[in-house]
Amino acid sequence: MFNKIMKRGQRKPSKSSEAIEAPIPTAAPPNVIVNHASRTAAATTQPASLATVPQNTGVVEVLPLLKDVPLAERHVIFIRKAQVCCVFFDFSDTMKSAREKEIKRQTLSELVDLVQSGSCKMNEIMQEELVKMISLNIFRSLPPASHENTGSEGGDPEEDEMFMDPTWPHLQLVYELLLRYVVSSDTDTKVAKRYLDHSFVLKLLDLFDSEDMREREYLKTILHRIYGKFMVHRPFIRNAINNIFYRFIFETERFGGIGELLEILGSIINGFALPMKEEHKLFLVRALIPLHKPKCVSTYHQHLSYCVTQFVEKDYRLANTVITGLLKYWPVTNCGKEVLFLGELEEILEVTQPAEFQRCMVPLFKQIGRSLCSSHFQVAERALFWWNNEHIVGLIADNRHVILPIIFDALEHNIHSHWNQAINGLSYNVRRMFLEMDTKLFEECQRRHEEKEAMAGGLEEQRLLAWRRLEEFADRANG
Repeated sequence: MFNKIMKRGQRKPSKSSEAIEAPIPTAAPPNVIVNHASRTAAATTQPASLATVPQNTGVVEVLPLLKDVPLAERHVIFIRKAQVCCVFFDFSDTMKSAREKEIKRQTLSELVDLVQSGSCKMNEIMQEELVKMISLNIFRSLPPASHENTGSEGGDPEEDEMFMDPTWPHLQLVYELLLRYVVSSDTDTKVAKRYLDHSFVLKLLDLFDSEDMREREYLKTILHRIYGKFMVHRPFIRNAINNIFYRFIFETERFGGIGELLEILGSIINGFALPMKEEHKLFLVRALIPLHKPKCVSTYHQHLSYCVTQFVEKDYRLANTVITGLLKYWPVTNCGKEVLFLGELEEILEVTQPAEFQRCMVPLFKQIGRSLCSSHFQVAERALFWWNNEHIVGLIADNRHVILPIIFDALEHNIHSHWNQAINGLSYNVRRMFLEMDTKLFEECQRRHEEKEAMAGGLEEQRLLAWRRLEEFADRANG
């Protein structure tokens, strides 16, 4: 009996098991596959041969080129090729399933060329299978971020080693295929929006958290094209991006694609019609301005500054709202962020009208006065560079009676007490500019400053005298 059992276990494999096989892809989740009524309608209106969708066997087979296939059978081969591209491989071992990987890569490349050339008109079933294949490939669990592996709070993105997704040789072709499908002139938006629906867009936005910069660049281009082509999706996309920003600002402060999303929004804001909708103003107040709060603002500040400045250029009345918001999130101990804020404020003031400037100039220059006195020379230097901007100097000159008394003490402190010689020289130049603007006002400010210094000196003497008396009293009590 034991020998019989052993012989059964040593049976030779069947010929069917020797075919080239790869891991069979798991079925897509219900919210990935787009189910809709048009599928049934298409099946009833088209011939039986068109309505038949071949089942995916999970086998990577070599199929003939579509250009060599008769037109009547081309749709069937197209769907079979799409199903071949649904098979996944282990890219941790470059030698494993090398032939099957190359077959899939060539198949994807052929599909890209086909969609780009428009040589094959895709019916609805073909489009659904194409989007299903794309969804299965790109909608995946992203690998853990570097800070999750190391436990660090986050490092310098320029110093950190850039993450390279090992599946990129296939993934890039899938993204290229999606891009060509979206931008193709043969793609009917009324049909395509059934497959590129809200669920698809949400999953696309989640992928912006990828650490691979190449993937985020493709996502940026594709989402921008979807926004431009599918007008029905525009409010939903803006709202979904809002939610990502809210979660990033108030919960996680971790999301890889904030800069790319802001880059898309910069183009969107540029196209806003006037008068601006209340929805867009709320987006500025509730999302863009609070984006200055996170510690990692330097990674996306350039795009954020552009978006905020676009709002002020569109509607000058928003200048006071923006400047007040920046002052609310002004960094206290982060000198690098403070330099960024000073640069952004300079860009905003260049497009600010005098009336709006007068509404916020008092709190603004109180903060500038504190920046002028900063012991960090880059902060003080960046603030002093404002006086190299002709538009800002014009605004200051028109309101010098309010501004000079606020910052005069800071200028005098820098001239006499700052450790950096460059700050001494720049402060002296600004002081001389005010003297040339209005000698009488300058002399009045100087007189007040001297009185303050004298009063401060008297108070210091009184403080020292009080301590001396306390010491004498303590000595007598102990003596």
